[in-house]
Amino acid sequence: MTRILITGASGMIGQALIALLDQDDQDHVVFATDLRSPRRTGSARWLAMDVTGGDAARVIAETRPEVVVHLASIVTPPAGTGRDFAFAVDVIGTRNVLEAALAANVKRLVVTSSGAAYGYHPDNPVPLRESDPLRGNPEFAYADHKRQVEDMLATAREATPQLEQVILRIGTVLGAGTENQITALFHKPRLLAVKGSDSPFVFIWTQDLARILLRAATDGPTGIFNVAGDGALTVTELAQMLDKPVLTLPPWLLKAALAVGRTLKLSQYGPEQVRFLQYRPVLANDALKQEFGYEPELSSAEVFALWQKEAGL
Repeated sequence: MTRILITGASGMIGQALIALLDQDDQDHVVFATDLRSPRRTGSARWLAMDVTGGDAARVIAETRPEVVVHLASIVTPPAGTGRDFAFAVDVIGTRNVLEAALAANVKRLVVTSSGAAYGYHPDNPVPLRESDPLRGNPEFAYADHKRQVEDMLATAREATPQLEQVILRIGTVLGAGTENQITALFHKPRLLAVKGSDSPFVFIWTQDLARILLRAATDGPTGIFNVAGDGALTVTELAQMLDKPVLTLPPWLLKAALAVGRTLKLSQYGPEQVRFLQYRPVLANDALKQEFGYEPELSSAEVFALWQKEAGL
């Protein structure tokens, strides 16, 4: 029987993982933790835990898990918060969970990182592999924080190798009912493209990611793995699937429009957002399939088609 503690368990991925743990042939004791009001799903034991403070040390010491699956993260800060809040959750929160895991002699730590940790750069290899450098982007909080988290985890692997690590660098997650700042782009009357850039997207199905996390938390190998379905979709290909036109703008014009929009408080995004549209990381999934031992059921195109159908687009 394996004792597994999950942070950020109220989210879409946490819920999917808990459902799979309930269906697994092996017996597990699952501690589901989150700052938000717990959604009592399955047989998980729900506990309130704020990763930004002292809760992690207390809860992990009390529950004595063998495995910690750290999902708590901020992609888009809630209204009324900002970068400091995201840093507290992403970086300080991960440090608190890591230190608590070491103090409690946890055997394995599974962390959801992101392809964003590679950064949005014009000279990124296509596709990116796990051996490529993590550069993040200081101007993008999420990318910068994920890079800092991975630096922290790399230091811990050297200093405390007794704590096994599985790091998952995840592409864009899509599934039935997924709605976020990325899917908001697909609901617009026309898709935005930057002249001279394909702006490719790689997607991973919610259920594929949950199965990968289940394997990572149980009998899977340790290591660092990109997580994405096969293939990538350009903005033009996405527009064709959605039967929508594409508005293609030169980078200088888009930067100017975003600068004006943010000045007038018409948009939360500024000129730096153009890099996000131009140089999206394309993730190779060879290591996921060959070393980790998981073949995504759905390709990027199939994931998007499934989401599109469920979204009624």
